[in-house]
Amino acid sequence: MSRQDFNSDSILVQDIMTRTMITVNSATTAQQIAKMMQQGGIGAIFVKENDNPVGIVTDRDFATKIAANGLSLDTPAKNIMSSPLITINHNEPLSAAAERMTSKKIRKLAVTDNGKIVGIVTSTDLVTQLAK
Repeated sequence: MSRQDFNSDSILVQDIMTRTMITVNSATTAQQIAKMMQQGGIGAIFVKENDNPVGIVTDRDFATKIAANGLSLDTPAKNIMSSPLITINHNEPLSAAAERMTSKKIRKLAVTDNGKIVGIVTSTDLVTQLAK
């Protein structure tokens, strides 16, 4: 696949997104989240309040919010999550995902279908697709 193919509208976010997601409530502790991330081999967990997604905790949040500020591992997700949740529609082209990640300076996007989160797409997913 060439760079030109990557920028075309033929490959959509839904073609490369990960559909399996882990969610926690906003009171879940940073330590519990870290264990889930380690066990699942993942770098992000969505945070919900009243069954509505309100944020995301990423591996980067551990470095920039917990470690850098000396926060306790008992800190609840609501205090370390990145919010509001930045999303992209499942039927948008990959180039739109890349542009949104670049403009927002993030590496993970929640993927939606009719307003409901159905997956996640990461910068690694984009690079993997580009390398094909």
